[in-house]
Amino acid sequence: MIHNPYLQSYRNYLKLERSLSVNSIEAYLNDLNKLSQYFESLEQHPHIKDINAEDLKLFISWINELGMLPSTQARVLSGLKSFFGFLMLEEVITTDPSALLETPRLGRHLPDTLDIHEINGMIAAIDASKPDGMRNKAILETLYGCGLRVSELINLKISDVFEENEFIRVIGKGNKERLIPIGVTALKYINIYLQETRVHIHIKKGFEDYIFLNRGGSRLSRVSVFSIIKTLAIKSGIKKSISPHTFRHSFATHLIEGGADLRAVQEMLGHSSITTTEIYTHLDRDYLRGIINGFHSRS
Repeated sequence: MIHNPYLQSYRNYLKLERSLSVNSIEAYLNDLNKLSQYFESLEQHPHIKDINAEDLKLFISWINELGMLPSTQARVLSGLKSFFGFLMLEEVITTDPSALLETPRLGRHLPDTLDIHEINGMIAAIDASKPDGMRNKAILETLYGCGLRVSELINLKISDVFEENEFIRVIGKGNKERLIPIGVTALKYINIYLQETRVHIHIKKGFEDYIFLNRGGSRLSRVSVFSIIKTLAIKSGIKKSISPHTFRHSFATHLIEGGADLRAVQEMLGHSSITTTEIYTHLDRDYLRGIINGFHSRS
């Protein structure tokens, strides 16, 4: 259905002009693949120029009938809009069939968070006598202390740490660079790991500057970080479904509950829109009730 020249050109567009990560590019291409699967289910193979708005509406109905969540449907629709927008830019098509499609309404999702006692419990569950113990302590302290995405954590380099100024440099989504304050506790465990554990690892060529390494001397993978978090959650008796991203949620929530400026938190998280950051203002009811009772004139 979709000719290879268009796909390759679209891939180049996403990489070079929109500066998207490899994972984001693959997500966009997977959205197009779902459209191909839809037409294959109908035993149809239309040319990309012949796809119209009605085809896309029927496609959206099809993925809805498959039981796809509204959030997933919205992401697929966003991918289609991006692709047809690209075809318009390239003058492959003269009318955008996705222009009038409406995005499914989404409920505001409130992410799970950990309280400070749960975070301390997970860190305490780490066996510091094991070779990877101090590395794992540094990982948890950095995730919570800086609010990093897991991809930002595994790509963090020694040259990105400005210890004297207590800042780290992070390359986030879209290759956007930002500076984030790092606390003395996270710095302490990073230094212990670098000086007492990492120095004994035979580091593979090309990975000398990466902070967090596996036992083979290569950069730690996303899967490994997920596994570390899941194991520690079980060891510390936490029943919540958590991931490395939970520490990012907790970082933002605790800052805002403590009175931090929303725009400062937006900057540290690397959100392009403050609307995304506002999801972290889900403060507990007792806290909100206390604010009303303490400050509202009619309380």
